[in-house]
Amino acid sequence: MKKQGKESKHRILILGASGFLGNAIYKELCPYFKTFGTYCTSNSQWEKNHHFFQYNFEEDDVYEILEIVKPTIIISALRGDFATQFIAHKHVAEYVFSKKIKIIFLSSANVFDAYSKYPSYEEDKTLSNSIYGHFKIKIENMLLRLPKAQVAILRLPMVFGTQAPRIQEIIKNINEKAPIEVFPNLIINVTTSVKLTQQIHYIINRNKSGVFHLGSTDLVHHDEFIKDIIKSLSLQNVIYKQVYTTNDDRYLAVLPKYNLLPKNLQLTSQDILNKLET
Repeated sequence: MKKQGKESKHRILILGASGFLGNAIYKELCPYFKTFGTYCTSNSQWEKNHHFFQYNFEEDDVYEILEIVKPTIIISALRGDFATQFIAHKHVAEYVFSKKIKIIFLSSANVFDAYSKYPSYEEDKTLSNSIYGHFKIKIENMLLRLPKAQVAILRLPMVFGTQAPRIQEIIKNINEKAPIEVFPNLIINVTTSVKLTQQIHYIINRNKSGVFHLGSTDLVHHDEFIKDIIKSLSLQNVIYKQVYTTNDDRYLAVLPKYNLLPKNLQLTSQDILNKLET
């Protein structure tokens, strides 16, 4: 049964709701809000759901879906070709501005991947050496030109958790006796899809805006954390491939400092490992 009350006043459209994170967000929000989503490739599961619309941003115009749904909040969890995705976000940003509604954009720690000596905080200047990071910065900069109250940018670190693609890939590689790549000099922070969806729910409820760093409050070495995950899952016969990109420690971490969420919505890397063991 749908829960009614003041929460349900929003109409939420999740772009990319068939992906791992998009679908986790949909499942978290749909009992509380009128929630709609888009999917790209045909799939009977999505086609039967009248709250889902087929949308391939490389071919389709998002405007038709926006006119049908009339969202008060758009959450972008899109993945795919960067050039056409940028154009899609440009159209969404124009709609957000004209209708005075809100956009929540899932960004990445990679917007800071050119800085390697320190972890990054919400107000730090973005700079990236990667194509992916550069693309996320372009969209962030475009959205940050909108009125402040209409935008929330969520920068995410590596996402783990039982159903996370990263963990599924680790299990698959072990089963196929393929090596697991670990980066001994890479210092990261981490999160889970479960914690992320709760954080998004809070941001919507409290009508928060601005830039959020939604990673664990502590830092871990990539190789140690992956080994701890494998231990927590009781996986055996693992082959590790150590990848050294530099001789020094390198940071790729988005730490929260200014836009802090309540304690119950923060997490540590150990919280993630504890959940995997249960």
